[in-house]
Amino acid sequence: MARAHGNIGIAKFFLGRGIETEAHMEQALRLSPRDTVVNIWSLFVGLAKLWQGADAEAIVCLRRSLEANRNHPGAHFNLAAALALVGELDEARATAQAGLALNPSFTIRRYRTNSPSNHPVYLAGRERVIEGMRLAGVPEG
Repeated sequence: MARAHGNIGIAKFFLGRGIETEAHMEQALRLSPRDTVVNIWSLFVGLAKLWQGADAEAIVCLRRSLEANRNHPGAHFNLAAALALVGELDEARATAQAGLALNPSFTIRRYRTNSPSNHPVYLAGRERVIEGMRLAGVPEG
């Protein structure tokens, strides 16, 4: 049941429905708090908050995702974007560098061209994150 909520939450995220994403992910986390994909569920809660402009809350969730799995470069890049958007540029740059250490070929261009959704709400949030990544020093490519 937890994984079903997690998968539904991910689908809702790509449809631009962040509030619904949060509800499903929070339910998945309640049902299975030690699941092997807790880092992904926390990541998507953070992303939903970031897409909605709740940057400080996003930072908490994205940090939680990294605590569960420090080897997920996407969590580093999204946390770097959130930190940059709240003006924590030194920490944002260090976090982006940690992501690049795990995935040295990551660039903003690749991120932009490999979008898993073309939903306008999703794409608008993605552009905001790209701006944060830029501020954090993620390479353009």
